[in-house]
Amino acid sequence: MIMLTTDQIKEIAEQLDCGFSCFLNKNKNELIFLYSDENEFFDPSEDAWADERKKIKKKPKDYLEIEKMESRDSFRLMEAFINTVDSDKLRNDLTLALNLRKPFSNFKYVIDGSGEYRQKWFDFKAERMREWVKEQVDMFNAGGIIEYEE
Repeated sequence: MIMLTTDQIKEIAEQLDCGFSCFLNKNKNELIFLYSDENEFFDPSEDAWADERKKIKKKPKDYLEIEKMESRDSFRLMEAFINTVDSDKLRNDLTLALNLRKPFSNFKYVIDGSGEYRQKWFDFKAERMREWVKEQVDMFNAGGIIEYEE
């Protein structure tokens, strides 16, 4: 069994939120973060993570991938945050932002100009990202693979 600490859960959540992929070595309790291939800024000729990619490719069965949220999950996260907002105007502005073309950009634009709610959004999102990681850990736990510590 692998034990993940609260700090490791937090680190995984933060890296996933920054666009990295996370791989956990089941045998060594080692975390490897790779910049996602799907990112438009990724340049394979300048792969700073080549050694880590080789490690994973060499023994893929030793690694578990902790997956980032898909777009629909991120959208639901924004909707859930809107439900916590006590300002009618901001709640309406954020709801409208999600119903327009480019909802992620629009939400970011509105939240960036929302004063104290901007930090509330970051705190809410960080907590939900940690919960997302814990849910995946719990799925692995159900298979008897990983545990985490508080």
